[in-house]
This record gives sequence, C-alpha cells and structure tokens, in this order.
Amino acid sequence: MFNRILLTFLTIIIVTNGVLAQDKKKRPPNIVILLADDLGYADVGFQGCKDIPTPNIDALAKSGTRFTSGYVSGPYCSPTRAGLLTGRYQNRFGHEFNPAGGKQGMPTNQVTMAQRMAALGYATALIGKWHLGSDAKMTPTERGFQDYFGFLGGAHAYFPGKGKDIYRGTKAVDEKEYLTDAIARESLAFIDKNAAKPFFLYMAFNAVHTPMQATDKYLNRFPNIKDKERKTYAAMLSAMDDAIGQVMAKLREKGLEDDTLIFFFSDNGGPTMIGTTINGSINFPLRGSKRQLLEGGVRVPFVMAWKGRVPAGKTYDHPIIQLDILPTAIAAAGGEVKADWKLDGVNLLPFVEGANKSAPHDLLYWRFGDQLAARKGDWKMVRYDKTGTHLYNLKDDIGESKNLAAQHPDVLRDIQESWTRWDRDNIAPIWGGGKKAK
Repeated sequence: MFNRILLTFLTIIIVTNGVLAQDKKKRPPNIVILLADDLGYADVGFQGCKDIPTPNIDALAKSGTRFTSGYVSGPYCSPTRAGLLTGRYQNRFGHEFNPAGGKQGMPTNQVTMAQRMAALGYATALIGKWHLGSDAKMTPTERGFQDYFGFLGGAHAYFPGKGKDIYRGTKAVDEKEYLTDAIARESLAFIDKNAAKPFFLYMAFNAVHTPMQATDKYLNRFPNIKDKERKTYAAMLSAMDDAIGQVMAKLREKGLEDDTLIFFFSDNGGPTMIGTTINGSINFPLRGSKRQLLEGGVRVPFVMAWKGRVPAGKTYDHPIIQLDILPTAIAAAGGEVKADWKLDGVNLLPFVEGANKSAPHDLLYWRFGDQLAARKGDWKMVRYDKTGTHLYNLKDDIGESKNLAAQHPDVLRDIQESWTRWDRDNIAPIWGGGKKAK
C-alpha cells in the first residue's frame, strides 16, 4: 500500500514537472528593442571604436549576431520609426519626413508593432522618444503601448527643465534625473512589473542626439578626449551603454535572458554634415551623413540577440533592414503575419539560424524627397544631390568613392527599373518639404 502511494506521489511530481517544463518551453519570448539616436557607424566597440568604450553594447553584440549590412528605411528620425513600428516602407503611407506638430504624425490607419504584440497577449511599453505625432489620437497610449514614459517630439534636453513635456501615460511629470538615466530607471521598472509574462519593451533613447549634454559622472570618464564636442558625445554614449547594461542585468536577474529576443540599432547614421544636428559622431569607413541616402545616412550598427536561439558571436553579411524586426518578432511570438498587412520586412530567424541560405531581400529601396537609392546584392544605386544618379559596388568600395554608372549602364538601368516599380506602390509625402524623387 505504501509503495503504491509513493509511486502515485512520484508520478504526480514527474508529470507536474513535465508540465511546468513544457509551459516554460512554450513561453513566447520577450521582445526588446534598444534604439539609439544619431549614433555614428564607427562609434561602438564592436564596430572598431577605440576612444569610447561601450562594454555593454559590445557584450550584447558578442552574445548575438551582428549585421554588417544593417540598414534603416529613412535617413533621419521619424520616418525610420514609422517603418520600424509598421514593418512597412514609410513611403507607402506618406510618412517621408519628420512631422512638424499639429495633425502631422503617423497615420492612425497604420497598425503598430505594439498593437500586433498586444493582440498576442504581450504587455507593451515605450520608454523614451516617440516622434510620431503629438496629436491626442497619435500618441503612444493610443497606438498600442500600455505603458509609456518619455517625450513626444524630436530633440529633447537631457537635464531637468521648467517645461513639463515628459509624460507618464498621458500625464506630464516633473522629471528630476538626467534623461538617459530616467529611461533606464523606467525600463527596469517595467521589466520588474511584467517579468512573469511576455512583454514588448521599446527602449527609444534620445542619446546621442543633440543637444550635447552630459553629467560630470559620464564626462569624467573621458579625460583624454580634448575635443569638447567629441567628449560630450562620448559621455552621452557611455550613459546609454550603462542603461543597456542595466537592462541586460535585470533580464539575467529575472531569469529572462534565454526568453528575450533583443535588437540594437540606430535610427540613422551619424549627423556629420552641416545642418544635421552635428554631434561629434563618426561614420567611417562610410561616406555621407544623416539626411543623406549615402551609406553613412542609412547603414547603421545592428545587432540581434536571443540566447540559445540566435547564433552568438557571428556576423551576417546579407543586407537586412529595420522593417524586418516586426515580422521577426511576430514569428518568434508564435503569431502569423497576414498577407493583408502588406509588410515589407521578413522574418530573419530562418536566415540567421542557417535554415535559409538565400538573401532575405532581393533589393532594398529608399526615397527621401529628391533623393533615391536601392541596393541589389553588392550594387548600390543612389541619387543624393544634383550630380545625377550614381552606381557603386559596395563590396569593393564601401566608401562610395568610385561611380561606376558609365561602366555598367545595364546594371544601373536594371536597378532603376526595379526602383520605379517599387515606387508605384508608394504615395506622395503627406507633409514636409522636398521634391519627390522620380
């Protein structure tokens, strides 16, 4: 009798443990997006930076896969964010330029990643910069973010001021901390609150965007950088690196590192051109700047990590774009991308895991006012000024210094025709200046 009771008890334990193990295994991963603002291509350690240590960002890159041809769909702030949250080229719905207030902002008929993830049962939060419209119907809490702490516009001061334009939800708050530190604090609180269930955290830093402001805590780390602008930039980047380190430590503390898919990238390249909110960034070896469709404007440091799932310490060389994040997150969460969503991004998991050996995209496209660009394999077509349409081979000439349009007119014509077909599905900008490219 005793043996029978003992056997029954052991069976219950084994079955229960099995169910618990299955439940843990079936838990959808958390999704964390770490978005830098105006970060230079050469300004993190895993990209070769020597004067600004970024140990936490570098550790994240080492733990995952680094994309050597990681792109964004716009050369400055708001269009990139619109593309990120919809998984669609922002030109599809006219969000080609930064909104200037009033009723301008991401159209409310566009479904956001937050809304997609909430529909899958995720807790959702935006901590930091929005820049997709300040009209009441366009704000984060109306676009799928259950938790929100941050600011609605573009450039924002880092030090506390008199203006109450930092919000928690829909209410203005009197923030006292250095803003990058506050973004870290609020992100940790969100993870603490939602550690028991899947969550989507969009951590949108305003670092290292102007104004150039840093506390002595961070400035004192760089006594050997004599240029004041570069020193302040380094301090601001170091603060962001600390914040990312705190988030990673919190995920480990909660036992969530194996259950979290993480993306790190910049919203555009560093602003090195006069009139582009210059911040001391460096895009070497790329040519060009924020606001340009040269590589320096749209090719960015880009990392994807998921411990035990995404290969660690690897590089992936085929071109990818931030539009891929939404379908990747949906697939990771066990959801299904519907055809009527008309996404332009793809699920990256089969590609980085090696199940699919082909390139994720045949071509990538850009349109920004009178600028246009497309990349096909190693070839890049770009019109960035009044000198005409250029053709570069990025494998041999990553700095876009040798225009091969005259030598390869057939290649240029083929890419131009593809771009024209792509552009037929776009609409004219619904606000903003600049002549539409043709």
